[in-house]
Amino acid sequence: MSDRSVVKKARRWVVKIGSALLTADGKGLDREGISAWVGQVAALLDQNIEIVMVSSGAVAEGMSRLGWGKRPSSIHELQAAAAVGQMGLVQAYEFQFQQFDRHTAQVLLDHDDLSNRERYLNARNTLQTLLGLGVVPIINENDTVVTDQIRFGDNDTLAAMVANLIDADLLVILTDQDGLFDADPRNNPRAQLIPHGKAGDPALDVLAGGSVGGLGRGGMITKLKAARLAARSGANTLIVGGRTENALTRLAAGDVLGTLLVAGQEPIAARKQWLAGRLQVRGSLTLDEGAVRVLKDQGKSLLPVGVKSVVGDYSRGDLIRCVDESGNEVARGLVNYNASESRKIIGKSSDLIAEALGYCDNEELIHRDNLVLV
Repeated sequence: MSDRSVVKKARRWVVKIGSALLTADGKGLDREGISAWVGQVAALLDQNIEIVMVSSGAVAEGMSRLGWGKRPSSIHELQAAAAVGQMGLVQAYEFQFQQFDRHTAQVLLDHDDLSNRERYLNARNTLQTLLGLGVVPIINENDTVVTDQIRFGDNDTLAAMVANLIDADLLVILTDQDGLFDADPRNNPRAQLIPHGKAGDPALDVLAGGSVGGLGRGGMITKLKAARLAARSGANTLIVGGRTENALTRLAAGDVLGTLLVAGQEPIAARKQWLAGRLQVRGSLTLDEGAVRVLKDQGKSLLPVGVKSVVGDYSRGDLIRCVDESGNEVARGLVNYNASESRKIIGKSSDLIAEALGYCDNEELIHRDNLVLV
């Protein structure tokens, strides 16, 4: 199977459009651009391809409507801009999709929606139902209520988590660059586009620069991270220039555009996707070499005997990061004992838990069913 054949075979896409594209680099909503993208999405829908759109642009559109030339630093001003901008953003999409007799649905998500298992499943079921009805969900982060402590950080991450949420085949990130290059094309005219790679290849990190401009929150590095997150559910990722004419329909036809990052791994179970995608961890456990090896090579539970230290003040059931002795994250999972209890039993064999605590609810610190490698 050729690299691009996985794109032609993809029947469920998540399409993310960034702020710089949607707002014509901050000049207000690019309605002509939105019209073009919606027309392409309508053509894909006619090919029985299901589409979920993740749209940036609410804050940037709000800034434009309010006459603000610079992105504010105050969280309340950002939330106000998002509230104002969301009106124009939704109206623009709704108007364009009506030209094709297609219904849309606005879905605003925040981190808590995907961290809470029940709300995660509710969101999943709602999106699955909308797709079954032929409706195009337009998803954005709920910027009017989130703070930096509970936000996704950027819509690339949100789009990847949505790809996990709905078991998408393909994540398409439309950006103001033509893809991932071997050097910064803005500064180096000899920079070459990288047409394909593996999402998990660490060598790609050195090629990705930071965010530029004052509108969006993500740069190319966030797109690589998004590709790796999407790969957990088996989704491939395409980073492609949003201003390329008919980019979406050409991709569906098999044209080679942008950078394709293949998942290169089998999809992990839905529950473990949810665990891996949760962004808020409450503490960490440092594991010895033996415990790291057991988790990686044998897929077993984490026992107290393999833990060297505890960081944080967490409760039973919280999400905990597991790191090796160099501080590299190995896994994360839901812990069976709180921080105080954990400190009393680490380094001990499981048959000594009752002696240390006076009770033993679980032999494992983290059961393998509640643990995912990262």
